[in-house]
Amino acid sequence: MLQWTDILNLARNGNPAPANKVAHTDAEWRQLLSPEQYHVTRQAGTERAFSSAMCSLFEPGLYSCVCCGTLLFDSNEKFESGTGWPSFTQPVDPAAVAYHFDGPAIFQRVETVCNTCDAHLGHVFPDGPPPSGLRYCMNAVALKKAAKP
Repeated sequence: MLQWTDILNLARNGNPAPANKVAHTDAEWRQLLSPEQYHVTRQAGTERAFSSAMCSLFEPGLYSCVCCGTLLFDSNEKFESGTGWPSFTQPVDPAAVAYHFDGPAIFQRVETVCNTCDAHLGHVFPDGPPPSGLRYCMNAVALKKAAKP
């Protein structure tokens, strides 16, 4: 289970290698994604808080990257954070998400990106519920829901 110290360590010292990489040209990403998906995932945008019904959906399932389909989160780790964005306590695999400091390191704000295609997902914070204490605050437009296998 990842803890905040692990996240800071990964952001500072490097992320695990992904199983594979997916890359497209900017023109290809623009063709594959809606304008809002492109803005959030490829330009590190943020969707408006409370703009997605995904925040209040808690039925069983998996959430994958809208850009490349990499599995990122399980609904078993989803919780109501009250922030207006879907929130999770852990990724499905520690290597699914990569971490980068966003802004001055003194603030320790950590951006999360898909480790397979580098899509901006959101941020992770140390104010989530036990036992990890993590809150992965994700843009709903960066995720797509898939039925649990």
